[in-house]
Amino acid sequence: MGVFSNKIDHEQLNPGDHIYSWRQAYIYAHHGIYVGDGMVLHFTRGGGQEIGTGTVLDRFLCSSSPSNGTDTPCPKCGDQNKTDGVVSSCLDCFLSGDNLYLFEYGVSAAYFLAKARGGTCTLAVSDPTEDVLRRASFLFENGFGGYNVFNNNCEDFAIYCKTGLLIITSISVGRSGQAASCLAAASAVISTPLRFMTTSFSGLAAVGYGMYCVSRFVSDIGVRRDVSKVPVEKLVALPDIDEPEKTPEVTKED
Repeated sequence: MGVFSNKIDHEQLNPGDHIYSWRQAYIYAHHGIYVGDGMVLHFTRGGGQEIGTGTVLDRFLCSSSPSNGTDTPCPKCGDQNKTDGVVSSCLDCFLSGDNLYLFEYGVSAAYFLAKARGGTCTLAVSDPTEDVLRRASFLFENGFGGYNVFNNNCEDFAIYCKTGLLIITSISVGRSGQAASCLAAASAVISTPLRFMTTSFSGLAAVGYGMYCVSRFVSDIGVRRDVSKVPVEKLVALPDIDEPEKTPEVTKED
């Protein structure tokens, strides 16, 4: 692995790893937690709707539900094309024919900024493997709330399993680096007044990229101040997981 790619071989996998696979010509990635024995726990909307907007975008950003690409259900994990929530899939179905990548934790600020594409790494430090697997297993049995592309998606699920961190304010797009990158890019292009400070193309590009990097960095779960460690048992008891700001009380997990 390195700055240019997080691609790994299957033999390099360890239980508790946060893995992902690119979908739709690298437009977005689907994330999950490898739990061993060739199985992955991951969070999906399913049913052919990845983002659930009720628009044509639901066809363009197709479902992240696992599929073996044939009419015959997978002998290991069955037909999960229309399942949703936290599901268990074999590694082959999770990857859906694409390559395997490892999400990195505890990276330096310089490394994070060098990885211009969001959803590949974080400054946050992963918890021990046993904690990661316990959270993933508990959420598999009890659910992870309703799927939301900005506030509660597959990357959010995997990051929570790895860190136990939950955002406790309403001014965020969740833990997902992919969602943060999209909004950072939009902010850099549309909303920043700094783009008027220069008229050259190179100057505009430099200013835009600088704003993009800053927005990504301050949105990372590893540097934010509006997060707290939330026990998984308390998380599933929340009335709406994708609206954590309504939580009346948040405590540190032992």
